[in-house]
Amino acid sequence: MTILISIAIYLCLIAIVSTVASRRAGNEAFFRGERRSNWMMVAFGMIGASVSGVTFVSVPGMVMTSGMTYLQTCMGFIVGYAVVAMILLPIYFKMNVTTIYTYLDRRMGRRSYKTGAAFFMLSKLTGTAVKFYLFCMLLHRFVVAPLYPTPISFPLTIAVMVICIWLYSRRGGIKTLVVTDVFQTACMLLALLIITYKVAAALDMNVGAALSAINDSPMSRIFILDDWLSPRNFWKQFVSGIFIVIVMTGLDQDMMQKNLTCKSLGEARKDMMTYGLAFVPVNWLFLALGILLTMLAAKEGLPLPAKGDELLPMFAVTGQLGEAVVVLFTIGIMAASLSTADSALTSLTTSCCVDLLECDDDERLRKRVHMAMAAALIVIIILFHLINSQSLIDAVYTLVGYTYGPLLGLFAFALLTRYRPNDRLAPYICMASPIVCFIINYTALSTVGYRFGYELLMLNGLITFTLIYITKLK
Repeated sequence: MTILISIAIYLCLIAIVSTVASRRAGNEAFFRGERRSNWMMVAFGMIGASVSGVTFVSVPGMVMTSGMTYLQTCMGFIVGYAVVAMILLPIYFKMNVTTIYTYLDRRMGRRSYKTGAAFFMLSKLTGTAVKFYLFCMLLHRFVVAPLYPTPISFPLTIAVMVICIWLYSRRGGIKTLVVTDVFQTACMLLALLIITYKVAAALDMNVGAALSAINDSPMSRIFILDDWLSPRNFWKQFVSGIFIVIVMTGLDQDMMQKNLTCKSLGEARKDMMTYGLAFVPVNWLFLALGILLTMLAAKEGLPLPAKGDELLPMFAVTGQLGEAVVVLFTIGIMAASLSTADSALTSLTTSCCVDLLECDDDERLRKRVHMAMAAALIVIIILFHLINSQSLIDAVYTLVGYTYGPLLGLFAFALLTRYRPNDRLAPYICMASPIVCFIINYTALSTVGYRFGYELLMLNGLITFTLIYITKLK
C-alpha cells in the first residue's frame, strides 16, 4: 500500500507541475514550446527522456555478461551529439521547422517526406508500446498484482498509466514536457543514487571503499581492443554509438522536438552537448550499481539470475534492502518510463498533424489526434499482453531497429549529395532496404557465424542510400 500511495503522490505532483506549465497553451506551445525553453532545463530533462524504464532495469545487469563495455558506445554518443549539434541543428533552425521531416519535403520530394514521417511514426509507436509494456509488466507484477490479483488488473494498469500521461500532456504538449522532464529526471537520478548508496551500505562500504571495489572488479573492464569479431569491440561500439545518436536523436522527431524549443541555435547546441556528455557518468553509475549488486549477491549467498534484467529487481522489489528501496525503485522506473512515453506521445501527435494531415493550426484536430495516439498505444500494449510471446516482443524490437535505417539513408542522401532523387521510388526503396538487410544478417549468421550488432543500423542506411543513388534522376 505504501508503494501505491507513493505512486499516487508522484502522479499528483506531475499533474500540478504540468497544470502550471501549460497555462494559456495553444498549438504553438504544444508543437514548438513557443521557442522559449531554457536550454539548461531542456538538457537536464533530456537525460530522463533518453533513459527508458527498461534501461533503468537492464543496464545494471549488463555487467554480468559484458562488464562496463557499454561505456564504449556511450563515448560514441558524445561524438554523435556533436555531429547533430553542428550539422543537423543549423539546418532545422534555419528552415524554422516544426517537424524535422519537413526538410525531406524541401530537399527530396513529397513521397520521401511522407515516407520518412511514416517510418518514424511506425518505429516510435511500436517501440514505445514495447518499452511501456515491459514497464507495465514490472509495475503490475511487483506492485499491483500482490494487492489486486484479478484477471483484468493488467489491462487496467496499462490504461490508467497511459491515461495519466495523456492527461498531463494534452494541453501544453512539448511546453509542458520540458518542465515535467526536469522533475522526472531529478526523481530518477535521486532514486538511482540512493539505491546505490543503500547497496554499498549493505556491503558495509563507504563511498571510497565502494569506488575501490568497483575499480578492482573484473567486471569493470571498459575497453575491448583485441577481438575484432566480438560485437563488443571498441571500434564497433564507438562508431555504432555515433550513428545511433545521429539516427535515433538527430533524425527522430521525438528526440529533436524539445531541442527545437530552445530560444536560439546557440542555446540548442549547448543543451545537446551538455546532456550528451552526461550520458557517460549516468550510465557508469548504472553499471557501477550492477557490480555492487553482484557483490551483494555473493555476500548473501544468492545465485545470480539467469537474465541481467532481473539483477536489480531481485534486490529492489523483494524488500531485502528495505521498503524505502522498493519505493525508490518503483519511482525510478516510473520516472524514466513516463518521461520517455509522454515525449513519444507528443511527437507522434506532432508528426501526424504536421506531416501526414498537414493541419498544424487546428487545435481541435490536434486534441483528437493526441487522444487517438494514446488509445493506439493502449491497444498495442494490450495486444502484446494477450499474445504473451516474448519472442514476438523481441521480433518487434528488432523490427523497430530496422526501420531507422531508411531514415539514415534518406537524410544521408539529402545532406551529402546534390542530386535529385527519384522521389516516386522512395517508399519502395525504404521498404526494401530492411528486408535486404535482414537477409544479409541471416546469411552472415548461418554461414560464417557472424552476428551483426549495432553496426546493422549503418548497413541498413548504406543500402537505402545506395539504392536511392542508383535510381537518382539525371
